[in-house]
Formats: sequence, C-alpha cells, structure tokens
Amino acid sequence: MSTDVRTTGQGTGLSRKGLSAGAVGLLGAVVIGVSSIAPAYTLTAALGPTVAEVGVNLPAIFLVGFVPMLLVALGYRELNKAMPDSGTSFTWATRAFGPWIGWMAGWGAIAATIIVLSNLAAVAVDFFYLMLAQLTGNEALADLTLNLPVNIVTTLVFIAAACWVSYRGMETIKTVQYVLVTFQLIVLAWFAIAAFAHVANGSAFDATPISAEWFNPFAVGSFSAFAAGVSLSIFIYWGWDVCLTMNEEATNPKKTPGRAAGVTIVVIMAIYLIVALATLSFAGVGDGELGAGNPDNQGSIFAALAGPVMGPFAILMSMAVLSSSASSLQSTFVSPARTLLAMGHYDALPPKYGTVSPRYKSPRYATVAAAVAAAGFYVVTRVLSENALWDTITALGMMICFYYGVTALACVWYFRAEAFRGAGNFLSKFLAPLLGGVILLVMFVKTAIDSMDPAYGSGSEVGGIGMVFILGIGVLLLGAVLMGIQYRRNPGFFKGAGLRKGTSQNAFDDVLTD
Repeated sequence: MSTDVRTTGQGTGLSRKGLSAGAVGLLGAVVIGVSSIAPAYTLTAALGPTVAEVGVNLPAIFLVGFVPMLLVALGYRELNKAMPDSGTSFTWATRAFGPWIGWMAGWGAIAATIIVLSNLAAVAVDFFYLMLAQLTGNEALADLTLNLPVNIVTTLVFIAAACWVSYRGMETIKTVQYVLVTFQLIVLAWFAIAAFAHVANGSAFDATPISAEWFNPFAVGSFSAFAAGVSLSIFIYWGWDVCLTMNEEATNPKKTPGRAAGVTIVVIMAIYLIVALATLSFAGVGDGELGAGNPDNQGSIFAALAGPVMGPFAILMSMAVLSSSASSLQSTFVSPARTLLAMGHYDALPPKYGTVSPRYKSPRYATVAAAVAAAGFYVVTRVLSENALWDTITALGMMICFYYGVTALACVWYFRAEAFRGAGNFLSKFLAPLLGGVILLVMFVKTAIDSMDPAYGSGSEVGGIGMVFILGIGVLLLGAVLMGIQYRRNPGFFKGAGLRKGTSQNAFDDVLTD
C-alpha cells in the first residue's frame, strides 16, 4: 500500500481526500482569508492606481467593487453547503456545467493564484531589502532588489519558505497567520489614526474634508474610468475564496467556510474604506509631492506617506507590507494546492496531484507543484521582461472575473430546480449569484477589449495588440491546450467517470464519502 493517503474514485459522487478534518474554525478561516487578500500590500499597490482613475471617488469604487464580491460569495456559500469539496470552482462548475467548463474554471483559479504567488514573493523581496536599508541606515541595501541574480535567488527563497509552511499543514499555517495578520492590521490602524490626527491638528499635507460625494459612484468621470476602477477594486477583494477551499478541513464543512468568506469580505471592506478615507484626507488627490495623484507615489503609496504620517515609526509600515505580502504568499498556497488536489483526486489531472501527506494531512505533490510553477513563472517573466511580469499581474483581473463569474453562474444553474421555492432560495441561489456572475463576466469582456490597447498596461505590444490582452487570453488558451492534452491521456474524467454533471435534485451524489 502506498504511503500517500488518497481516496480513489467513489462512483460519480464527491469523496474525501485525506485532509485534516476539523482543523479550522471560523476565526482561523477568517484570519487566513484576510491574510490571503493581504490588505497592507494590496492597499499600497492599489490606492494610487485607483485614485489615478477615479480621484476622490475612491471610496465609492471600493463599495461598488464590494457588491459583486458579496453577491458571488452568497453563491459560493450555497454551493459549499451542498458540495463541501476542496475543489470549489472546479468541482462546482463540473457538477453544474460538465467536465469541460469545470476544468477551465479550475484552471482559471489555479493560474490566477500561481501568477499572484510570484508577484507576492517579488513584493516581499522588495520590502525585505527596503526594511534592511531602513534598519541599518545603509540605503544601498534597498537597491539589491534591482540586482537581477540577487532578486531571483531571494524570491525563490521566499517561495520555498512559504511552500514549506503550507506543506506542514493547517496548524502551522494558522500559527503563522495569527502573528502576521495581527501585526499588519495594528500598523494599518496606526497609520489611519495618525493621518486623521494630522488632519485634525492642521499638519496634513493637503487636508481634504471627507465629503458625501466621495461615496457617489455616478460622479466618476467616464464609464471607462469607472470600469477600470471597478476592475482594480475587484482585484483588491480577491482571495476570500480561500476560506472555501479549506472546507474539508473546517469544523463545520457546510457552514463555517461560507460564514468565514462573508465575514472576511466585510472586514476587508471596512479596512479599505478607513485607510482610503485617511489617505485622501491627509494627502488629497493632487499631484504634489505627497499627493495621492502624484504618479511617483502611485507604485507604493505607503512608501511615500508612511514617513510624513507615522514619523519615526514609518519603518513599521515597511514591516507591515513585508508581513502582508509574506503572509499572503504563504496562505495563497492553500488555494491552488487544494484545487490541484481535487483535480488529481477526480482524475482531471494525473493521480499524483491527488496525494496527501500522511504526516501533515496536506496536499503533497500539489503544494510543491504550485511552488515550482510560481517560481518558474517568476524567473521566466523576470528574465525576459519586467514589463511582461507586471502586465501579467494586470491581466490577472480577467482571470479572476472569469472563474468567479463561471462559479457564480454554476450556482444559478445547479440550483435551478429549487431557486423559486421561497424568497431565501430566490435571493441566495438565483438572484445574487446571477447578478454577481453577470457583472464579473461583463467586466471580463470589457477588460479584455480595453486591454487590447497597449496603453492599458506597460505599453508593450505585439502587432499593435496590448501585452495585457495577449497574456490574459494567452493564459486561458494555455489552459484549454492543457485540458486537451489531459483528455487524450485520460479521457475518463471528461466522460463522467470521476464527477457527473447534475443538479441539486440528485444531491445524493454530493455527500462526501470516505
């Protein structure tokens, strides 16, 4: 008998995969969800670009971006209640629409997380050397991140460390995340309070009183600016679905993950609004030295504002962003590893992806495979072109909209037979996921069209077509090619041997069996 723990196919229903059942409660799931979204890192990277698009209407855009996330989360919650399986989007889309769409939904989730893993590691490296420079007073240390060999080696070390923590299972993950998340939230609160204090005592750079107009999405100048702002805001909320991928490890698989996802989104929305209001009130949206509209500040808004706002404690913000990106790097491994695990378990990928460590009860081959893929992606794109790396991050929004949208519509289709049996079913199993899914798929199409213009990203192009479009659509097409290869090697899954298309009317197939 193999030393790997793997429950093989049980007909066409769902089956357990050997993960550590009951290891994650509501608090642990929320903390991991918050860490995956990485509020400190996300805010320093996204505040500036979003201000560039929508100005003082930043809070409105954050609220608008929150709406489709909440609508989609309701659909995720209902699907999780019926099918608490670690494959989430892959499993649910397969059950609703069949193996082909299910496979692509799984690929969208995996590709998005693999790409962001490499980006998180790169950001962690940037702030690691910045922190060393601040601690030692040697500014030259911050420039080490510009040294390509040093940058690549350090990035690979960060990815390997995050993989090691994730491989050791849920208890180790929770311990690390409690520390890192608590620290970054304390620093963000410190920054917001200090900024408001500067506004109150007249020492702010460009004191701007909070206005109700900031919360009016209709005040945004154009639909393109509105769409670009919403696309950015969708990205900053992305990551809450990690709460669902831990469903087989939750204390109450059918309820805890859905509740954790909802709480995570609300907590993140509150953090974003408070910090956004503090930033706008302190710095304004002008292009002055510290203005949030200054292009020089938009790459990392906290790097520009931490000193003026927090004084001698500014180094804590560098540590918080490092903590945020490092914690997200680690917790983000949870999602692709468990999606790959499920795809291997149900024979949508080679069986080795479906193996679980007998000691740590965590995905074995899948966790390492995710790390290798993230490392390889970073090295290739970083060596070939730094613009290609950042354009791929910009294209990430398309993949997020794609797989979230497909999953939301999977909820509508799977529950179609019972969607009109009562107001509660209508709202949570039909209307909310339908609206959320349609909004995100419209955003997918709109972003794809806009990104054909080279000006949408770094300015790189091939034949006049923007690199963001080529990379975004290219990654999805790569998934289709890999799906075709898997079909030729093992067509069983695509013929319904592992998971069978169905509806909530034959839910007996969706009871997890050992």
